[in-house]
Amino acid sequence: MVKSLRTGKKTRKTKETKIFIEVDLDGKGRFEVNTSVGFLDHMLGTLSKHSLIDLKAEAEGDLTHHIVEDVAITLGETIDKALGDRAGIKRFGHALVPMDDALARVALDVGGRPYSVICLKTELKVVEGLPVEDLEHFLRSFSFSLKINLHAEVLHGENDHHKIEAVFKGLALALREALSIDPEREGIPSTKGVL
Repeated sequence: MVKSLRTGKKTRKTKETKIFIEVDLDGKGRFEVNTSVGFLDHMLGTLSKHSLIDLKAEAEGDLTHHIVEDVAITLGETIDKALGDRAGIKRFGHALVPMDDALARVALDVGGRPYSVICLKTELKVVEGLPVEDLEHFLRSFSFSLKINLHAEVLHGENDHHKIEAVFKGLALALREALSIDPEREGIPSTKGVL
């Protein structure tokens, strides 16, 4: 078996948190996640499983908000490191994901231009013990640290857990597409020659 070259690991230590992330972009969707934030662990596992990115994530910290934010930043930076110069990737990805009553649409561009539009349309302010604003912040922080353009929107739904999970599954599938190697492509997927 050939070992993937698209791997990365990173530790982030601040006065508020200690985060460790390890990824293999050419994995099988295996994950070991322990952030001490249950719903975040569930969403990270979902992201790994459906993107096929092998993920190890460990986190501890003083406040939930700081853990969520720093995990997002570190995960984005680690994937960015594993991508290298981004040569040969498909670059764009999108997904339309149903989960029971909920339907989410996610589109992204791994083109080095960080921007995000997030619309979760939740009714509750807290889902499974985690503030929705922290989940929105996770998605924004992740997109900026990975330097991607991310549009994630819940089209409709009733259950807020399902809405959020549909978005994370959509993010996973869109990443799986965008980060995959395009056998037809030579070099950097940009007319500028850099991403």
